[in-house]
Formats: sequence, structure tokens, C-alpha cells
Amino acid sequence: MTFPQFVLGLIGVSVAMSLIMTGAWLVWRSTRNSGWVDTVWTFGLGAVGVACAGAAWLVSGAAARPVLIAVLIVAWSLRLGLHIATRTAGITDDPRYAVLIRGWGAKAERQMFWLLQKQALVSIPLALAMLLAAWNPAPSLRIQDFVGALVLVIGIVGEAIADTQLRRFKSDTANRNKVCDQGLWAWSRHPNYFFEWFGWLAYPLIAIDFTGSYLFGFVALAGPACMYWLLVHVSGIPPLEAHMIKKRPDEFRAYRARTNVFFPAPPHTS
Repeated sequence: MTFPQFVLGLIGVSVAMSLIMTGAWLVWRSTRNSGWVDTVWTFGLGAVGVACAGAAWLVSGAAARPVLIAVLIVAWSLRLGLHIATRTAGITDDPRYAVLIRGWGAKAERQMFWLLQKQALVSIPLALAMLLAAWNPAPSLRIQDFVGALVLVIGIVGEAIADTQLRRFKSDTANRNKVCDQGLWAWSRHPNYFFEWFGWLAYPLIAIDFTGSYLFGFVALAGPACMYWLLVHVSGIPPLEAHMIKKRPDEFRAYRARTNVFFPAPPHTS
């Protein structure tokens, strides 16, 4: 990858993500269910990643790595996107966004538009990570590529298990007004978020060439760094835990005291 190609890629993913999140805003505006925002984001980011892999194949003529990247992206996007879509179809609004929308009042539509454009902006490192992995010029697949693929598979499977455990817990009427602390949820308050972040480590693993022949690959580290920041400090854990502490204060405080917030570990004992 040359510097002009990197710049073109950066511009391309930036414009694409802005358009995708504009589409997400239009969907929210017509449905008033903000849960569809994350559905559109997931499928949209996946489409951008596949397009980047396709471009790498066309330019380089080498199919192995771009095809591997495209398959991994499709698997991630379909699993997460269908999960969010199914969840959204059963709710009227996402509580994280709902709090913001109520606070904005009459300015909600304009504020929501700019919020989603900010989401498009912070999604650029994620799209770039996929692009840089697909454009790695190494002539054949390396053990490092297969390790990266395994990391993403573990992330997808781990997140799916966490989501399934939470869904089953909520579907049991005996657990009404309780906080899920079973399975992976006994080891982390947000195992689904942890495995989502873990999966993004795959792209720098595939992108980086430790021989120094592809320095752009190191930029892919911005992908998992950005995802960690978003999940742990911005749009993931903080608003969700604020919602939980209001909804089930005593149960959640007890759960919080004995369970790691993000990285899985055995429950704390007093």
C-alpha cells in the first residue's frame, strides 16, 4: 500500500461511514426506535470492510488474504447485526439513546443526526483496521493470519454465547427483577462487550508485518484501541450501567461488587 492509496482509503471509509450513519438517522427518524441505529451501523461497517477487501483483491491480484478478511467480516457482521435486529424488533427504544433523546427535547432530531455523525467519525479506525489487514502485501498467508482469524472466531463465538446466556436468563420469569450473573456473566459484567473488543484484535494481527515491510499495518492497532475506548468509556458500559443502577439498584450494586467490569475473572469474594 502506497501513501496515496492509504489517503484514498481513509477518505473512502470516512465518506462511506458518514453516509451509512445518515441512513441510520433516517431509519431512526421514521421508526423512532433507536435500536435500529446499531443494526445499520453493524451491517454498514461490515459492507465497508468487505468493499475494502474487494478493492485489495482487485488492485493486488492476490485473493487469499482479502478473501479471508471478507469472510471474517461477513461472519462478524451477520452474527452481531442479526442479533441486534432481533433484539430491536422486540423493544420500542434503546434505553441508552432514549435518555439522550428525552434530554434533547425539541432539538432531538438535529442532535441525533450529529451524534450519529460523531459515531461515523469514531468508526473510521475500525474500518481502517479492516482495510489495512486486507491490503497487507505479504504474498501468502502466514501463521499470523490464521492466529488472527482464530482470534476473531473466538470473539464471535464468545459474544454469541454471552448473548444467548443473557437471553435465556431474561426469558425465565423466575429471574424477573434479577441481574444475570450466570455463565460468562459471573466472570464479567459485560462479557459480550469483552468478546466484541477481543475480536477486533484480529485485524492488527493480520495487518502487522514485523519485518517492517508494511508499516501501515501498525495503524490497525487503532481499531481495537478505539473499540475499547467506546465500549468501556463512552457508549457501551457507562450508559448501560447507569440504566441498570436506576432499574435494579440493590441487585446491581451487589453484582458490581463481586464481578469484574470488563476483563473476565473469577467472582470476587468478601
